[in-house]
Amino acid sequence: MKSFAALSRAFAETPLFSGKTWKVAAEAWRFSAEETRELNLIGDACLAFYRAHEKLYRASVTGKSLLRNAPLYAPWVAEILDRGKPARLVAHQRARALAGTIPDVIRPDLLITENGFVLTELDSVPGGIGLTAFLEEAYLGSTEMPERFFASLVRGKSALNIAVAVSDESADYRPEFEYLAARVCRTCGAKISVCHPNELSFSEDGVCLAGERVDVVYRFFELFDGANFPAQEKLMEAVERGQVRVSPPMRAFQEEKMSLALFRHPALDAFWRENLADAHRELLQKIIPATWILEPVEALPASALLWAPKPMRDWEALVALPRRERNYVLKASGFCEEAWGARSVTVGDDASQNEWKAAVACALEAGRRDSLYVLQDFKKPSRVNFSVFDDAGTPLSVVGRVRICPYYFTGGGQAAHLAGALATVCPADKKIIHGMRDAALAPCDFEF
Repeated sequence: MKSFAALSRAFAETPLFSGKTWKVAAEAWRFSAEETRELNLIGDACLAFYRAHEKLYRASVTGKSLLRNAPLYAPWVAEILDRGKPARLVAHQRARALAGTIPDVIRPDLLITENGFVLTELDSVPGGIGLTAFLEEAYLGSTEMPERFFASLVRGKSALNIAVAVSDESADYRPEFEYLAARVCRTCGAKISVCHPNELSFSEDGVCLAGERVDVVYRFFELFDGANFPAQEKLMEAVERGQVRVSPPMRAFQEEKMSLALFRHPALDAFWRENLADAHRELLQKIIPATWILEPVEALPASALLWAPKPMRDWEALVALPRRERNYVLKASGFCEEAWGARSVTVGDDASQNEWKAAVACALEAGRRDSLYVLQDFKKPSRVNFSVFDDAGTPLSVVGRVRICPYYFTGGGQAAHLAGALATVCPADKKIIHGMRDAALAPCDFEF
């Protein structure tokens, strides 16, 4: 166990999130060898999912059958994933230059439940990389994450110039990327800088930062935030000309929570069976909760029902459910400012009838504006015991619920390397687990 004094000094010297505080964890969150093995398998399955998901999208775009030897067409998949996106962004993500591109960092949000891990979201633009790297160094003496981050970006080409572009909306995360960049420069001898997207300049020759050519832009800005990055289209053009690589790629279909609903959609079951190895598909079926797309429908044929948790003619039937039957989470799918940071999340059985009615109405209205929501089975995390320091530096045992965010570095899709994970332990009475004043943040220690 690290001393409270040593940890306090480390936190004081490296303030990664200005103005935000958490409980100081007294120890790392520890995983057994069996749990570590499962986390590695989850990384492999998530990477396989990204590959299959792109194949699904591209077949839908081109009108090809989803299956090799049988007819199965789903033009609605591309239509629903592209809904509400600017035409230029849609054209970019379909461009030949981006075919097969996968995020260099993928991070599932995993809850620990009495039945094991539950995957609630799959994030390809994840925060917390620098924070987790800092906590690993402070608690475990490990510097692996910065090295893995760098290796995934450069893919064997050591002389690249990397710019990490952090938007105003994501400004709270800038200190952690500055920490990460400093460690990469120190341990890998790399050229890596943190900037605002608007500091990038563009010419026919490519992308520059402070007069120097940039080879890789690590993107920590949301694609919906184009109004605050007027040159986003120029960056797309540079990528399509092969002058720069952007990671994660600017492919909005990879960033929609509704992708988990597509995995669960009965009309696509044959596709997933054909395009995922049995072990990957069975693991994803085990850990991904039932998820539905809350697509507004004004009128159904007389004999039709919605694809929904229960037989429903319209989504208003959700509103009428009593609290004991509302064991669901409602949240924005993506491509809007409400889709990250738990801003849009409503837990059904934690809301009053009026709150639930308002949340469903908000989701349906957003859908009419082409910003879709998803509904997901709520899987309650287990109660766990964990040790934190009080303000005087005395370790206390607390009861909470935990979310694990493992970071897998893919090298653009070559393999999923588990290089670290962040545990967030919240008080047991909290339904939504995220960074908050009463939470404790800890790195994860793996037994191999």
